[in-house]
Amino acid sequence: MSESGTSDPSHLAHVHQLFVSEMVALRGFLRALVRERALVDDLVQDTFLTVTSRAASYQEGTNFRAWLFTIARFKVLESFRKSGAPPEALRLEVVEALTEKERDFGAVDERVDHLTACIERLAPKAKLAIEMRYQQSLRPPEIASAMRLSTGAVKVALMRARDTLRLCIERRIVSKPL
Repeated sequence: MSESGTSDPSHLAHVHQLFVSEMVALRGFLRALVRERALVDDLVQDTFLTVTSRAASYQEGTNFRAWLFTIARFKVLESFRKSGAPPEALRLEVVEALTEKERDFGAVDERVDHLTACIERLAPKAKLAIEMRYQQSLRPPEIASAMRLSTGAVKVALMRARDTLRLCIERRIVSKPL
């Protein structure tokens, strides 16, 4: 336990201030690990509560982001265990690798928001093909069978949809007000 534990209001206030300064990165990190926005919100809250209860264990001058992301990582894993780890959940090695990297997870969060909006704007068949490929993890032959198309037509449709999504995201980022 550090000298300035939770009984020291200034230490707790400083930890809260650090949490707020890392919130965008934390949300991006969590969005990279889980799909549901509501679950991300719950995980941010759970992480905040744990950070508050363990503030005394944070030592000034150490890497707050690493400490925070470690707590968040355990919250994600706990959530996966409670829910039975849905099939699209990331494996532990991926979660570990993401927490070791110092990345700008705020940018990830922004791009996920743009991607979600751009997917909604796709033509119905393109949207269905993208969802089947990336949400249901179906291969082009399986998508072709389900959509009654040739495998080649599905591959072309996926390629065009990815190009459309890339351009849409780029346009949204460029047109974002500063």
